[in-house]
Amino acid sequence: MTQKELLLKARPLLEREGRLYRKTTRVFARRALQGEVVETVTSDGLETANVAKAGDWLVRNQTEAAEMYLISEPTFAQRYRYLHPVEGDWAEYEAVGCVRALELTPERLKALQLPAEFQFIAAWGSPMSAQQGDFLACPENFSEVYRIARAEFEQTYEPC
Repeated sequence: MTQKELLLKARPLLEREGRLYRKTTRVFARRALQGEVVETVTSDGLETANVAKAGDWLVRNQTEAAEMYLISEPTFAQRYRYLHPVEGDWAEYEAVGCVRALELTPERLKALQLPAEFQFIAAWGSPMSAQQGDFLACPENFSEVYRIARAEFEQTYEPC
């Protein structure tokens, strides 16, 4: 299943039961190098992998897993605000705005007709893993859907 298919399937549930959350922890970020391969590894293992395109940003969360991921220039500009440089090419940013998210409980997985562990194909063409207890999240405009591992969600988000 693709990210778009998952979004179509999950949107009604996200609209009905999802809550708004804001990212409370800051991130470190730098311009990614075109062709740079980034593996997103959370506390429960490899989530996905991606290859940087021109203009992408590499983001490193300030969580125990220090997971990294790529974001396009327009998305990064919408979601993060510059704070100050830290070291080398890295700077610290804070998130702006909220996301709509819901926990993948057994009942919600059943409603979505998904198993306790599943994968979907992310927008960049690589598989993204998700499992019971994780959170599905999307921007308020429902332009995409993605997984946030439970431990990282708990370390990073609070209700808006």
